Amino acid sequence: MIERRTWAAIEGSPIPLGGTWVAAERAYNFALYSKYAERVTLLLYHPGDLIHPVLTFHFNPPRNKTGRIWHTRISEEQLEGIRYYAYSIDGPSSSGNRFERHAFNSRKILLDPYARSVFFPPGFDRAAAIGAGENAGKAPLGVLCGCGTDEEFDWGDDRHPRHESDLVIYEMHVRGFTMNPNSGVGSDKRGTFAGVIEKIPYLLKLGVTAVELMPVFQFDATEPNYWGYMPLSFFSPHDRYASRPCAGDYRREFREMVKALHQAEIEVILDVVYNHTGEGNEFGPVYGMKGIDNSTYYMASEDPGHPYADYTGTGNTLHCANRAVRQLIVDSLSYWVREMHVDGFRFDLASVFSRKSDGSINFDDPPIFGDIASDPDLKDVRLIAEPWEGNILFPNYELGDNSSNSGNAAAKGNCENCGQHACSCSTSVSMLQRSFPGRRWRQWNDRFRTTARLFVKGAPGLVSDLMTSIYGSADLFPDSVREAYRPWQSLNYISSHDGPTLYDLVAYNSAESWNCGDRDGEEGISKQTISLRKRQAKNFCCLLLLSNGTPMFRAGDEYLETQHGNGNPYNIDSDLTWMDWKRLQQNEDIFRFFQKMIAFRKAHPSLGRSVFWRDGIRWYGIGPSVDLSYESRSLAYCLRGKSEKDADIYVMINGYWEDLDFVIQDGQVGEWTLSIDTALNTPNDFADGGDAVMLTSLKYQVQPRSIVVLLRDAGSPSPGIVQFAGLAPA
Repeated sequence: MIERRTWAAIEGSPIPLGGTWVAAERAYNFALYSKYAERVTLLLYHPGDLIHPVLTFHFNPPRNKTGRIWHTRISEEQLEGIRYYAYSIDGPSSSGNRFERHAFNSRKILLDPYARSVFFPPGFDRAAAIGAGENAGKAPLGVLCGCGTDEEFDWGDDRHPRHESDLVIYEMHVRGFTMNPNSGVGSDKRGTFAGVIEKIPYLLKLGVTAVELMPVFQFDATEPNYWGYMPLSFFSPHDRYASRPCAGDYRREFREMVKALHQAEIEVILDVVYNHTGEGNEFGPVYGMKGIDNSTYYMASEDPGHPYADYTGTGNTLHCANRAVRQLIVDSLSYWVREMHVDGFRFDLASVFSRKSDGSINFDDPPIFGDIASDPDLKDVRLIAEPWEGNILFPNYELGDNSSNSGNAAAKGNCENCGQHACSCSTSVSMLQRSFPGRRWRQWNDRFRTTARLFVKGAPGLVSDLMTSIYGSADLFPDSVREAYRPWQSLNYISSHDGPTLYDLVAYNSAESWNCGDRDGEEGISKQTISLRKRQAKNFCCLLLLSNGTPMFRAGDEYLETQHGNGNPYNIDSDLTWMDWKRLQQNEDIFRFFQKMIAFRKAHPSLGRSVFWRDGIRWYGIGPSVDLSYESRSLAYCLRGKSEKDADIYVMINGYWEDLDFVIQDGQVGEWTLSIDTALNTPNDFADGGDAVMLTSLKYQVQPRSIVVLLRDAGSPSPGIVQFAGLAPA
């Protein structure tokens, strides 16, 4: 009987996209999406010659194209010695149609958007990718992965850790975490995934339960782009974050890091950029997507002179309303979960997902959210949104649920801003925007951030907002029967990579920060100022970890890392942005406080509940009632822990610059022990177990700009003092 080869074995298969090893046939399948391409050529390179392909394959549309996907299959024998691949594509010139602005140029060597690893040849030149000239030998290439040891990895019994009330997220930059020579990591592993592994004992000592890694996707390191928010590939780990130079080892080292973190019960969350790429606008380089199918991958503006829509503030905007782009994003997410075992994603500028092809906002149901929700690989992963965009000229701020403010634009009559009916001017769009479409996603809560910063700074009129933030931001995430949001959807933070460090918030003056009454920076400041700055840092830590919601802080805040007031060092790769580990020795008292506060939150699940506190919380002031006046800067609350089989927690907050005498409004003398007082120096600022002191009075003097926390055993009797009635902040 004659054994017939399958059609796929002869012609290739349109699925899956990318260069995929087919073990049963000892062959590679190549599949590439391009709607408008007219001629596609596969280029295959030997490591000995990165300019001239040793094998080329010209796709024949009758056999090698199905729908919009070009495909072929090439056997292992034909690929002997070949390690890298790319494409050359030609197609029509741009038409006058806004949605047919092509950028085909057969002289450009193009990277497969699905390449699992990226190789930069020694002659790589960013400038060669700009303009119409050829860039052979100077362009990034895809790496053929799968037929060798680079694809073999023993995950053993690896499993995904899953934290709930004890989830504390630590935002870190892989390179910056260990790049400093004083990190204690060997020179061969500094700034790499392997370096992170060496620092896992530190993470365990600190107590965080998840790391959120700033972008690790491959980007062009020759562009000033330290943070990594200019991706070149959505599948390949960044080459310079690997300690081993072989392209196939990038993925292996990343996997080793994930496996080691999982063994330490630490979740791995990736900060991902699916809203734009590093190809920029019309003046940027052509690395892949532009030359493969420009009008598919990128949104078009209304101005032919500036053809790329820029809702991100980076030069281009990924066309997330397009089905092929949505598939690319979902395939990438699925790959990082299935093949790399990551536990979740934080989506940079996630509001871009709600843009339609013409740039208007989809107020109904942007399809990518359904695509993500229906993918089986993504059903249990953490999804975190940065619910806004990056260009202030096109506001699209989607934090929380704005349905009560959006309503029906037509029903509101003429726009009060410009007088037009059914207006779409920027001011009205900002006012009438919908809620963030990811109904079960966590969201970076910048209102929590701003409220906490201003309150600690000493600004007036914030007590009500502070109550709302501590409670879980129910104004943004309403827990009505219809909406049923959860408090953990509010991702609370004081500082992140984007903006000043926590220490710089208390060491430099700005609209949201105060240097504690001395000069900016550290040179020549008094001991009193240093003491106050440390107290303020501890206050920030308390507000973050005593609030309902999901807490996150940036790496280095636990020992007062500084960037000397620079809040936007996105392009600085130096000791300014690398963690300075000598500050850990200089500020061991603050590290201890963070460590103890994290342990306190873990020990008290009533703080980070799955539901809002509702009748578990009672709000007070220095007396029985909250002072909501404009000049008020004080607040107290009692959180009952019985429903969580936890102790009761009483918190007194003094944001004023003088002592305030608080009268404890819950319980009786002899029930409360002093756990935390940020005004005290270490080790007295945080009582350990048996060191806790029982209060002999219901009156406690809270010192200026400080927070006090008391504990009461869950078995204590019900309070005998009149309480301020209130289930939740208004």
